[in-house]
Amino acid sequence: VTDLMAELRNVEQSEKAEAGQLINTLKTELSDAIAKTGEALRAAALAAEIRRQKKYNPTLPARDAVGSYHPITLVQRELEEIFSSMGFTIEDYPEIVDDYHCFEALNIPKHHPARDMQDTYYIENGQLLKTHTSAAQNYIMRKYGAPLRAIFPGRCFRNEAIDACHENTFFQMEGIMIDENISISNLIYFMKTMLSEVFRRDVKVRLRPGFFPFVEPGFELDINCLICGGKGCPSCKNSGWLELCPCGMIHPNVLKAGGIDTDRYTGFAFGLGLTRLAMMKFGVKDIRDFNGGSLAALSQFVSE
Repeated sequence: VTDLMAELRNVEQSEKAEAGQLINTLKTELSDAIAKTGEALRAAALAAEIRRQKKYNPTLPARDAVGSYHPITLVQRELEEIFSSMGFTIEDYPEIVDDYHCFEALNIPKHHPARDMQDTYYIENGQLLKTHTSAAQNYIMRKYGAPLRAIFPGRCFRNEAIDACHENTFFQMEGIMIDENISISNLIYFMKTMLSEVFRRDVKVRLRPGFFPFVEPGFELDINCLICGGKGCPSCKNSGWLELCPCGMIHPNVLKAGGIDTDRYTGFAFGLGLTRLAMMKFGVKDIRDFNGGSLAALSQFVSE
């Protein structure tokens, strides 16, 4: 269905409305059929289990359920250990922020699309739900100054359509390193080292030029899809690659806003997608499974 929706752009304008209605009808019918089939299978499995049990004593105490960490929490804790070993401090930051820290302090002008209501959840008194963990950069710079190594994980919110690889609520981990003579080569080496530690193996990555107002130059770091081995699947939109991490050299305007001497210091920043990283690490094909509430599904993951 997702592929059919993507193909709508190739349909004649006069036929798009009818084609869209047909696809939505198909989507509804498929969802209903899958739900009914799933319910029937669960009922059949329960009936088979009851028949298989020769004796059942309802007075016996139930077995205690052993709790487990959410897979995103497992990935976050593992990353925190890796970054701590590299000398990074771990910071927390609120989910409700103001316009200055989320946009202005990051060199994002007022006309930038990120400020549009289609992308950002605005609330009362000019505040908003943070759209990225970069909102903490200015606060962290002013708190510690330079030199600085810090990460700040958190939950972010964007008004996006939900599909197999996008959610409107997701987790990121921002990282910044500021010191004398920091360059792009430091950024590339650092990212490769970090990812090899996370996945316990060599992974293929690629850097694509990307525009982000708070870094210059900016890059998109993609990872070869570990779910399909780069062959193409719904998680990577059949491209073989999954966008994982925007990164780049921190823009001088952002450093100045954070009180950093740009004549002496440079730095890099990156924004890891914890949700997508967990998908790759645990082979989860649909990002929506993380918020599905199925304890049976979520409790199967363990850290290495």
